[in-house]
Formats: sequence, structure tokens, C-alpha cells
Amino acid sequence: MIGRSERRALLSRMEATQAETQRHLAIIARQIAARAERLTITDRAKCRCHAGSASSWTKADERLFQEHLAELTLARRGEIDALTRKLDQQEDAIAEVRPRQRARGAWRPAAEAAGFSACDRHVQTLVGDEESLPV
Repeated sequence: MIGRSERRALLSRMEATQAETQRHLAIIARQIAARAERLTITDRAKCRCHAGSASSWTKADERLFQEHLAELTLARRGEIDALTRKLDQQEDAIAEVRPRQRARGAWRPAAEAAGFSACDRHVQTLVGDEESLPV
């Protein structure tokens, strides 16, 4: 049996590790979105005749961005799924150390509860938040 202070220290380390995994997953999502945006801007700039002027984000740009986003997410699906599984394992381990204090799946948004896979959830997070899309 481990003591109270040891249990707290263990729980603290486990939660820090889980937070680091969540940050890594967020970094991947930001990298995918940034890369999709760069690809979109590059592809659309080739089609436009007016170089050097500030361009506005059109519906065609948005469609192209969504296509790039889906392709890049699919390309990194293995990494995203591995991190999602790791988060599940970490959450199970934390639940064993701290029973009944935190509901399982607290880090998961409603999209996964509705039946979306982890990768779909991240695409939806990136795609669904239209306010964060480039303008």
C-alpha cells in the first residue's frame, strides 16, 4: 500500500504526463491546420493574376483548405490514433489511482461520444471551428 503523499506525487506525475500527451496532440492539430493553410495559399496564389496584393479568403479557398486538411489528417492518422490510445491508457491509469473523482473520458469532446473516431474528431475540431479559419 502506498502512502498519501506517494499517491499524490504519483497522481501528479501521471497528470503531467497526460497533459503533455494532450499538448502533443494539439500541436499536431495546429501543424496540420497551418500546413493546409500554407498549401491552400500557395495553390490559390498560382491561380491568381494579381501578385502582391492582399487576397481575400474565398469559398474556393475554403474548399481547397478543407481538402488539404483532410489529406494531411489522413496522412498523420496513425500518429493521432496512437496518441489517442495513449491518452485512454493514461486516463485509465489515473482512474485507478484516483477512483470516483474524475469521470472517464473527460478530455474527449462530444464528437467522439457521438460516434466519431479520434481522427475524425480532430478533423472536426479543425474544420468545425469556422471562426479560427484564415480570413
